Amino acid sequence: MRRICLFPGTFDPVTLGHTDIIDRALPLVDELVIGIGVNSGKEPMFTVEQRVEWIQEIYRNEPRIRVTSYEGLTVNFCKQIGAQFILRGIRYVSDFEYEKAIADINRKMDHEVETVFLTCSPEYSTIASTLVRDVIRHGGDAAQFLPEPVAKTVASRKKS
Repeated sequence: MRRICLFPGTFDPVTLGHTDIIDRALPLVDELVIGIGVNSGKEPMFTVEQRVEWIQEIYRNEPRIRVTSYEGLTVNFCKQIGAQFILRGIRYVSDFEYEKAIADINRKMDHEVETVFLTCSPEYSTIASTLVRDVIRHGGDAAQFLPEPVAKTVASRKKS
């Protein structure tokens, strides 16, 4: 049986923290689906299409990665794509407490889907999309927190 894992998130924008988790999870699975969750209650900085394009560009040479967007419950989306695992990145203890509560609820809804936690590498532990959006919104240089394709797009938006 193929090990299919969903890495859900908003990825608004995709950061080096995200790619750190993705890169380190790849050896553990046969297929990693990057699922961009669409929440109608949130106003993202970047379009879903832009976020999909970035991830496809970053991982254009990695056939084990698939990128898609979805709405609704993550555990239900796992069923749709045949994922047995949900991947979550952890930066701090507070992240773990929050993510564990979600994992427990998901497990109650579908006991066949297991949540796997990876801690991010220390050099990326302070990178959060929320903080990066604030840097971008206020005209700061966020390139040091972003993969190259994302940094290029952000820089070109800044010039316009």
